[in-house]
Amino acid sequence: MKLDILAITAHPDDVELCCSGTLLAQMALGKKVGIVDLTRGELGTRGTPEGRILEGLEAARIQNIAIRENVGLKDGFFKNDEESQKAIIHYIRKYQPDIVITNSIDDRHPDHGRGAQLVSDSCFYSGLRMVETLDENGQPQEAWRPKNVFHSVQDRYIKPDFVVDITPFHDQKLQAIRAFKSQFHIPEYDATSNEPQSYISSPDFLEFTIARAREMGHSIGVTFGEGFTTCRKLGVKDLSVFL
Repeated sequence: MKLDILAITAHPDDVELCCSGTLLAQMALGKKVGIVDLTRGELGTRGTPEGRILEGLEAARIQNIAIRENVGLKDGFFKNDEESQKAIIHYIRKYQPDIVITNSIDDRHPDHGRGAQLVSDSCFYSGLRMVETLDENGQPQEAWRPKNVFHSVQDRYIKPDFVVDITPFHDQKLQAIRAFKSQFHIPEYDATSNEPQSYISSPDFLEFTIARAREMGHSIGVTFGEGFTTCRKLGVKDLSVFL
């Protein structure tokens, strides 16, 4: 299945936090969208790798995203090397996205910046026919390079190169985030859990997430937005895209 957009991020909840509103907005325009998580988030303070996979599938259901896969790289210790790149190239060539969305180029969590560079490099090498990868049937995959790679703005503020209006989809985004009940402040879950608190499990973190969306939306005159950076200058042929 060819996708228009593939979100590839380090942890099972990164997509929901940083770009799920954008994915929802694009699906409303008829775009085909998928998610690939690099790791199972096994170093997370709360929850289990198996539980986070199930939470990710529930979040995908809430967003009506049919494709969510996991590369299975080692959380916290994956490297930007040939083995990891080829593992990601397999999914890029499998789904042939025109756009890849990935983590912030620099962030509080080291996996985010490292994952962003890993995904960006993999997108480039995926376009080289001499880089060999195989599909699920053991057959050679054709080279494919996405037209654009966009980096989300996550925990640390980075001035975005562009902002997407997600106002009609913000509530659905929050529902998808809350599907990761082991990770975030979900009162009914916390009431029966004895897991320790973490940076992202406090009520303040969800409030921050909402505030960030308001901040990005305010910058373009809407209620909620998501910001992105790009390492490649964007060009347009029709100025009506700005109307």
